[in-house]
Amino acid sequence: MTAVLKDLPVNGKLVANVVYFVRTLRRAGVPVGSAQTLNAIRAVQAAGFTQRHDFYFTLQATLITRTEHLDVFERIFSMFWRDPEFLEVMIQNMLPMIQTQGVDREKKIAEQRAAEAMMEGAPPQPEVKDAREEIEVDAEFSFSADEKLGSMDFEQMTNAEMAAAKQAIKSMILPIKRIQSRRFQPSLKGARMDARAILRAAMRTGGEVIDLPKRQPKTRSPDLVALCDISGSMSTYSRLFMHFLHSVSVTKGQGWAKVHAFTFGTRLTNITRSLSERDPDAALKAVGEQSQDWDGGTRIGESIGQFNKNWARRVLSRGAVVLLVTDGLERQDPEELKRQAHRLRLSARQVVWLNPLMRWDGFTPQAVGIRALLPCVDSFHSCHSLNSFRDLTDALSTGGSGEKQRLMALL
Repeated sequence: MTAVLKDLPVNGKLVANVVYFVRTLRRAGVPVGSAQTLNAIRAVQAAGFTQRHDFYFTLQATLITRTEHLDVFERIFSMFWRDPEFLEVMIQNMLPMIQTQGVDREKKIAEQRAAEAMMEGAPPQPEVKDAREEIEVDAEFSFSADEKLGSMDFEQMTNAEMAAAKQAIKSMILPIKRIQSRRFQPSLKGARMDARAILRAAMRTGGEVIDLPKRQPKTRSPDLVALCDISGSMSTYSRLFMHFLHSVSVTKGQGWAKVHAFTFGTRLTNITRSLSERDPDAALKAVGEQSQDWDGGTRIGESIGQFNKNWARRVLSRGAVVLLVTDGLERQDPEELKRQAHRLRLSARQVVWLNPLMRWDGFTPQAVGIRALLPCVDSFHSCHSLNSFRDLTDALSTGGSGEKQRLMALL
């Protein structure tokens, strides 16, 4: 970055402001990498700082890649380059949200996330000694009720609502019915005669059969295997699902024998050991350090192929249930994705697909990746809210297929 910055003027602290602006975007939940920061600085160097309008679109073109982040960008830019007195009062009062009239829910959320990100890590403001006109800002903390929070999309949550959702996830369970084993155990109500027990008893009575011992199959807990897409389009949902999966893996009484977890974007990563940390913050930090392809591209078919080749025999040999968490937006060969997904289905006891795109009313399988995956799974569910996680627990308990039947009729 030094080579990029040396040609820019040092007066005015323009570069420092751009870097601080990028960090503020990250704290507000907008994924911005170091490469984008360098591109933004190069773009400012090439376009020049002449008018605020030009500067706005220069930063927007280099830092924003998704339309849902435009509102947050607009709020942060507006507050960042606004009257310094307004920003000073906002930071000193620790406002969670700047109320505006006639603004819809999404813009309020974007403004709140922007304000919270601006406050975090902001430099201390000097006291103003001279008398100035008082600036009044109307703001208040507002936490959603449990019912409203449960149905809210994770992408639309503010920082406070996201923290409340993480706390709610800690108390969730994912129970599963025990499955029959090939081994048998003695039972008074068994449906099969225990021939060995009958012969042993007959030897003790001189060959006379007095009782007919019976037996029934033993039951055991299945394994859970999670394959989680961490590409850019799945980033927010994957992070919340990691909290859910951590709760399932460390809480006793869930009914699972073992929990295995993998992430994939451009490559497959086994995060089982990292997720086994008791402390959720330490576990998620370890997962983030181990998975180097967060917020990147996605290769679903190739990643499932790597799992089939290197891990399927190790973790699916005992009839495991597979949770596939992805939006199905494959950018490579859909036929390869279909082959690998079919192979995964043959190896697993059950494949459950969790797709956040189900949050849209009237969702239909239009993408080629979704059409390739859908026939190879047992059930299809959403994972965009707390209620969708609760619905998943009910579906696994009852064996429901979710929306699969309806979507299969549309193929």
